[in-house]
Amino acid sequence: MPAAGRSIFIAGAGIGGLTLALALAKFGAHVVVLERSTGLSAFGAGLQISPNARRVLDRLGLSDALSARSFEPAGIDVYPFARANPLVTMDLGGVMPERFGAAYSVMHRADLAEALYEACRRFANIDVLFGVDDWQVQTGDSGVAVTIQEAGAQSRTLRGAALIGADGVHSRTRTELLTGPAATYAGRIAWRGLLPMEALAGQIAPDRVSVLFGPGLHLVCYPLPHRRQVNLVLFNRHKDEAAADRPTLAFKPSRSTRLQAIFAAAAGQWTPWPLYTVATDRWHRGPVAVLGDAAHAMEPFQAQGAAMAIEDAAVLAPLLVANANPAEAFARYQASRQARVRRVAALSRSNGRIFHLPWPLSAARDVGIRLQGRRGHLRRLQWLYGFDTDAR
Repeated sequence: MPAAGRSIFIAGAGIGGLTLALALAKFGAHVVVLERSTGLSAFGAGLQISPNARRVLDRLGLSDALSARSFEPAGIDVYPFARANPLVTMDLGGVMPERFGAAYSVMHRADLAEALYEACRRFANIDVLFGVDDWQVQTGDSGVAVTIQEAGAQSRTLRGAALIGADGVHSRTRTELLTGPAATYAGRIAWRGLLPMEALAGQIAPDRVSVLFGPGLHLVCYPLPHRRQVNLVLFNRHKDEAAADRPTLAFKPSRSTRLQAIFAAAAGQWTPWPLYTVATDRWHRGPVAVLGDAAHAMEPFQAQGAAMAIEDAAVLAPLLVANANPAEAFARYQASRQARVRRVAALSRSNGRIFHLPWPLSAARDVGIRLQGRRGHLRRLQWLYGFDTDAR
C-alpha cells in the first residue's frame, strides 16, 4: 500500500467514489470520502448496469443487494417513429449472464448509491464525511495534506498518500488541481421523469426496456419494480444549457399514438438535465488523479457512464495498494483505461447521431436494426460487455 498506514482521500460520494472506496478497503487501505452534500443524494433517475459493471459490483459483494433493488429486463423493444409494434426485441434477460457471466440490470441511481454506502459502512477503514463545505489540497513528495471545512465546525487538516477526484463532470479536482479543461456542453438535453407503473400500462412492456425514435429525439423507458415506477429519459437537441420547462418537439405528438400517450402521462413531470462531455489526456499529476465523469464524461447513448466509473475503480484500486508511489499507480491506471474509455465514448457519440437521423436516413437505420435481429447486439458488443477488469 502506498505510504503504509496513511489515508487515501476520495472527493465525491457518488457511484464511482463509493465503488473505489469499497474496492480499496477490501485491500486493507484506509479511505476517507469527502462529500459536499449532507447525505446520500436521492436525486436522479434510472441507470442501466451492463455485465461489465455488474461483474465488478458482484465481486465486491453486492450481488444480493443489487438483485433486491434492481430489475433484469427480458429485452429491448425498439420502436421506429409511429410504429405500433416493436421493429425488433433485442434479447437481454437470461442470455446476458450466459454470454457474459453477469446480469444486465436497471435500477434507480439512488438505490445503487445506497447499496454501495451500506457496504462501505461495514468497513471500519472507510470514513465517509458528509457536509464538507470546502476542501483544499497541498501536494508534495510525501503525499497530500487535505484541509476540510465541515458545516458548523472548525477546519482541520488531514494527511494521506493520495487524493482521487470522483467529483463529477464539473470536477474541481480536474480543473483546479490538474489544471484540466472545463466540461463542454454536448448540445443536448436529457429530460428525466419517473411515473407510477400503472400510468403507462398498455403503452410499454412491463418486463422490457422500450426505445422509441422520433424526429430529433429518442425516448428510453424501463420499469423499476422495486419502486413501482417507470423511468423515462428523453433526449433531444437544444442550442444551449438553458432549457424550457418541457421538451420541445419537432412534430405533433398525435403522429404517434404511443408517444402521445407517454407525453400526456408525463406532462409536468420532466426534469431537464443538460449533457456535458469531458475530453482530457491528463488524468493525474503527482499524488492526485480523477476517475469517472471527472476524467471522461461521455454522452449517454450506450448507457455506460456509470459503468466506466465502476470499471475505473476496479482497475485503480489494486494498482494503488500495490505501488509505494501513487503517481506510478496513476500512470499505469491512465495507460490501462484511456483507450477503452475513448472507444466507448466514440460508440456513444455514434449512437447519438444514428438515433436522431432524419428521414429518409432513419429508414436505413431501421432496416439495419431489423437485420441485426434479436442477438446481433451480443456479437457487436462482445468487446464492451465481455470486458473483465481482472483479466487485463
